[in-house]
Amino acid sequence: MGAKNPHAQALGSLGGKARAKNLSSAQARKIASKGGKARAAKLSSAELSRIAKLAVAARERKRAEKKK
Repeated sequence: MGAKNPHAQALGSLGGKARAKNLSSAQARKIASKGGKARAAKLSSAELSRIAKLAVAARERKRAEKKK
């Protein structure tokens, strides 16, 4: 396999940024949600449980700070 063309790589990275700039916030949210769901589908149930526990702990910390 040959070396990658740095000029093509630079143009490729510009494409995503230009596209993102032209998206509405609703479109960006929809794309981000789709990516998040795809990543979550790859996680094991143990990892999902660990993440959920971290989220609950963070929410409880936030509530405790608001009460102060």
